[in-house]
Amino acid sequence: MRTPGAFGGYDEKEQTLNHLLAELDGFDPSTGVILLAATNRPEVLDPALLRPGRFDRQVLVDRPDRTGRREILKVHVAKVQLAPNVDLDQIAGLTPGFTGAALANLVNEAAIVATRRKGDAVTLDDFTVAIERIIAGLEKKSRVLGPEERRRVAYHEMGHALVAATLSGVDPVHKVSIIPRGVGALGYTIQRPTEDRFLLARRDLENRISVLMGGRAAEALIFDGEVSTGASDDLQRATEIATEMVTRYGMNDTVGPRTYAPPPQPFLTGTTANRVEASDATEREIDLAVRDIMEKASDRATEVLRTRRGDLDEGARLLLAQETVTAEQFPAIQSVARKEKSAANAYT
Repeated sequence: MRTPGAFGGYDEKEQTLNHLLAELDGFDPSTGVILLAATNRPEVLDPALLRPGRFDRQVLVDRPDRTGRREILKVHVAKVQLAPNVDLDQIAGLTPGFTGAALANLVNEAAIVATRRKGDAVTLDDFTVAIERIIAGLEKKSRVLGPEERRRVAYHEMGHALVAATLSGVDPVHKVSIIPRGVGALGYTIQRPTEDRFLLARRDLENRISVLMGGRAAEALIFDGEVSTGASDDLQRATEIATEMVTRYGMNDTVGPRTYAPPPQPFLTGTTANRVEASDATEREIDLAVRDIMEKASDRATEVLRTRRGDLDEGARLLLAQETVTAEQFPAIQSVARKEKSAANAYT
């Protein structure tokens, strides 16, 4: 974008843009020359670049859907030896949001896992381990926790899992672990979506916040109201969702159906985007609305865990005994929809 320089003139960015525009106008359209360009910041392009006769046709290359991920995986797995039981469609279903580069990295990680275990082929389990490494980070087996810390982490993670299994519109739980991973994660709960979703209703977002608050709610319930610093990342993510609900999606009756989200900022400008200008009273309403969403989500998570206290204790006991628990090993963390499907299959 063209912006005036500090001394009333234009800096090198404007000079480059002006030269590019002049070069674009120098092509003869009858010679059959086609110009292609790519950017991941289309919102900051100068309008002059996009007018008819220049880059006037825009082709969106978005993150691939499930079918696209399967086709991309076919390209990358051609370089490795796959086991007969590997279903690329199943792997594509486990990787929503992955880009082409991320899928290439996934195949490479799975091959490394197979090599380390001295396997002859890459199996579905190797892909599962690779997905966990990409999502949660490498295992930190050298990070030894004390008995009390392990117990707190076990209840924390099982709190996430049970709330996710109980509420609707939430991705089903696949695995819960208290093995430290990555930089600061002392445990993790992996949820695997059953399908790509492009729209989320208000209740879906509220339930996702409740899942994030489930770990803190479990700690407060078991340890007499004493919570730890382990929920800091959960609180951060939950606050971001609640803020988006109020300021971007208009999902609060008090603030109303208006957006207060910041507009896109030019790339590398060094500026920080705040919310759009609003009165002090409106800013206070936004803060109160976000707090109200967070408190209701926390209360909802606490009520679920009170109701399922027996499952919470049993799940924490299993985690302390074997460190990792899957939905197959502990049916209590299976989602309600999944249980109904299993029951229907058993009946038929």
